[in-house]
Amino acid sequence: GGSLGCQTVYHLAKMGMTNVVLLERDRLTAGTTWHTAGLLWQLRPSDVEVELLAHTRQVISHDLEQETGLETGWIQNGGLFIASNKQRLDEYKRLMSLGKVYGIESHVLSPAETKDLYPLMNVDDLYGTLYVPKDGTMDPAGTCTTLSRAATARGATVIENCPVTGIQVSTDDMGVKRVKAVETFHGTIQTPVVVNCAGVWAAKLGEMAGVKVPLVAMHHAYVVTERIEGIQNMPNVRDHDASVYLRLQGDALSVGGYEQNPVFWDKVSDKFAFSLFDLDWDVFMQHIEGAINRVPALEQTGIKSTVCGPGMDICGPIPNNPLNPVTSALVEFRCMMLGGGCGRELAHWIIHGRPEKDMYGYDIRRFHHSLTDNNKWIRERSHESYAKNYSVVFPFDEPLASRNMRTDPFHKVLTEQGCVFQERHGWERPGWFNQDGAAPVLDYDWYGAYDISKNQNYKYNELLGKEYTFDYPPHHHVIKNECLSCRHGVSVFNMSYFGKFYLTGPDAKKAADWLFSADVNKIPGSTVYTCMLNKRGGSEADLTVSRLEAGAANLPLAPEANGDAYYLAIGGGVAEHNWNHIKTVLQDEGLNCQLTDYSEDMGMISIQGPKSREVLQEILDTDLSNEAFPFSTHKVCNAVGHKVRAMRLSFVGELGWELHIPKDSCLPVYQAVMAAGAKHSIINAGYRAIDSLSIEKGYRHWHADLRPDDTPLEAGLAFTCKMKSTIPFLGRASLEKQKAEGLRRRIVCFTIDEKVPMFGLEAIFRNGVPVGHLRRSDYGFFIDKQIGYGYIRNPDGGVVNADFIKSGKFTLERMGVVYEAKPHLKSPFDPSNNRVKGIYPDNYHNVYKANAQ
Repeated sequence: GGSLGCQTVYHLAKMGMTNVVLLERDRLTAGTTWHTAGLLWQLRPSDVEVELLAHTRQVISHDLEQETGLETGWIQNGGLFIASNKQRLDEYKRLMSLGKVYGIESHVLSPAETKDLYPLMNVDDLYGTLYVPKDGTMDPAGTCTTLSRAATARGATVIENCPVTGIQVSTDDMGVKRVKAVETFHGTIQTPVVVNCAGVWAAKLGEMAGVKVPLVAMHHAYVVTERIEGIQNMPNVRDHDASVYLRLQGDALSVGGYEQNPVFWDKVSDKFAFSLFDLDWDVFMQHIEGAINRVPALEQTGIKSTVCGPGMDICGPIPNNPLNPVTSALVEFRCMMLGGGCGRELAHWIIHGRPEKDMYGYDIRRFHHSLTDNNKWIRERSHESYAKNYSVVFPFDEPLASRNMRTDPFHKVLTEQGCVFQERHGWERPGWFNQDGAAPVLDYDWYGAYDISKNQNYKYNELLGKEYTFDYPPHHHVIKNECLSCRHGVSVFNMSYFGKFYLTGPDAKKAADWLFSADVNKIPGSTVYTCMLNKRGGSEADLTVSRLEAGAANLPLAPEANGDAYYLAIGGGVAEHNWNHIKTVLQDEGLNCQLTDYSEDMGMISIQGPKSREVLQEILDTDLSNEAFPFSTHKVCNAVGHKVRAMRLSFVGELGWELHIPKDSCLPVYQAVMAAGAKHSIINAGYRAIDSLSIEKGYRHWHADLRPDDTPLEAGLAFTCKMKSTIPFLGRASLEKQKAEGLRRRIVCFTIDEKVPMFGLEAIFRNGVPVGHLRRSDYGFFIDKQIGYGYIRNPDGGVVNADFIKSGKFTLERMGVVYEAKPHLKSPFDPSNNRVKGIYPDNYHNVYKANAQ
């Protein structure tokens, strides 16, 4: 019965569901909602969140009043973001450009203009501000009351003073646990769906169903001042660099913020309703100091009241609990302002099986299941997320908390060679290779909070700090070297974090036909790049599927298979999502299959570049010629006495092979590769190079330029769909309909001539009209241009075809500056795909130099 619960029941009822019950253990808003600040800021460094926020604002400022005749208490007093340095203002300029795509009015103001807008503000230390006139303030009680009335008017039921005492679970014929009923003191409700919107109490409610909710509660405080003359009608303020917010409250201010030493609430009480903690002034005083610096009048203003209540950091809402599908949804979101958007998506998820938008950023499947039950990981990540809540969102930031949770056999040797690791899904994967020695990731120091000593001379953190820029990083040339070594020599990429699954069983072929958009039932020894789709044709994943020979088990390289068997290789950052998507589909279809996970049992290195065949032919006992080992095939062979599965594939657009290696054989095989490649100047390369090389080639990254709300047709991946066959597959009907009607949006590649860094979210204009934004951007070192990919729409609502693209004049806006852009219907790099086929010109190096020039 807080913000999210009321929003969810409202949206379920609005979508036509009347058999919906909201249970509140006390009274509406009694938990944490009643004391929330209620701030709503429209601009965030995420296109999805901008859309979610827009819907919340629409519901609270317009829809509810139209439907009920009641006011929600919405006040449109505007929002003001404070920048005390250039980097912060650059971040705001990025938000301003993105806002133009969504029609959100915003203005970058000088210190003098800021003073005119907010006369009580000290602007002496300002670099500038971002003013959004239509931001505002929500009233928690008024909003939730109106939501519940609107929901009950449509047939939903809201019951207060009715705590849940248990959740009944049953096991179906497939062995899957499912919700059966909810127990309360007043009776039992039979239901197949439970939505956990219990906030701080979500973990306890989850336990009733055998579900782990990785959530930790913290004290969050603000104070309300006495009356301040001249503060009326002022905008709300976020001074990110001081980590403080100032919320207009009539003729006073509420002052709060996010500190690096928040107080954890470990013993969550069931009796806590409309309750508060005592304020810890030692913790809170830093916010008072920041607020006085920004609004000096506060120094002479008394404090009317203090508010210190529980809040929670989002460590992993569970919009769909596929790990153990006991509940259809378990969710928790940080604050009121996302509640409307998230409530709608959750309702859509329950009714239609999928949300409309890409909600992966709120999905527990973005975390490996070994982490979500790890208390150290939950507390450290929650603390860091809270402490960095107001930090600048830089493109290449990495967490410092709970690192080295999952490491592969190459981790130690690559660390010694200067590898700067990234964290994905708990794995440490190579980012790039520092030329000045090792930079290991150390244990979390909690940013020096709680009397814990900060890590001294922390080289990894120092290198990370140098990336805190919206310019090219200082080691741009290092990544360039990794890329160009791959383009005209040979590089080794450690991709061991990949998910590695086997699909076997009597119905394996049926499952493969239904799950995968491409026809993966080629001859054994074939490997196919494919998507997995949802019912709406959206891309739930992209992966490679290798058809295996039937035979006895040779684990981990081959499973026991009496019939059809498949090896799935999936980007490690989304492996949990893929695993659960497959398991859910198998359960829904009643298919008799086994999905087994060997991700931890094998490493994987990818050897790529025109010299890769010469290197690998020295260590593999099989013919690597085009005739004997064509592209998109695989075979088990020997590498210096060790069995490996070699796959001729490339994610960078070059001749190359992946070696999937049992973990005990990883280091000997790696060492043999490096020794054989020495005469070819072989080097290690990381994922920063992969990002550049893959965008240059036009390959997609799932959850960047390919998401669940993008179809393969829109994403330029029609070739992954077996539309010319008669084989049914999940999402096919939606694709056929979309193909017949014509595409209303599609992905386009853009290049610009200026050497200007872009990272995604830059606005795309066609003939001066905003038509989309970049999803992903990076520098292409071979073509020597900045490259960006984004989905564009026809502002008239018409079809987006080749003529629409060719006939328009395109520009990209970055931080308020507009650059002419050239659209490409095909990748500007090797559009004929010669290089992956091993076809290089005889005078290759001369051609390379000419291209570079």
